Amino acid sequence: MNKKNRRHTFHARLTEFILPPIDDGLVLGRQSPIGHIAVGKALSLLTTTQFEHVLVEDDVIGDVLVRSAILRKISPEQLRRFVLEEIKPLMGPEEIIHLNLKIEIEIDQEPR
Repeated sequence: MNKKNRRHTFHARLTEFILPPIDDGLVLGRQSPIGHIAVGKALSLLTTTQFEHVLVEDDVIGDVLVRSAILRKISPEQLRRFVLEEIKPLMGPEEIIHLNLKIEIEIDQEPR
């Protein structure tokens, strides 16, 4: 009879669950397993941070959910254009992508 040797190794990385579980937003693929309405409802239960829906008419990307504070700095059209040009080539229609945006605004004002 052969004697089998088995060895089990576990590796775990633990991090705190932070609310909201989304930094600045989500890009939802057209065929993602959850839609923007369900994600929006879940976020409203988990956090007081306000998120807004930005519709994207595309074959890969269906919707974007983004913090309202982001849309005070850039327009929905600027965000839509960025997502289509920069994120769309990196994702499939079934995916959901986290957004972590850093928006800088420079203001130069001439003295009066």
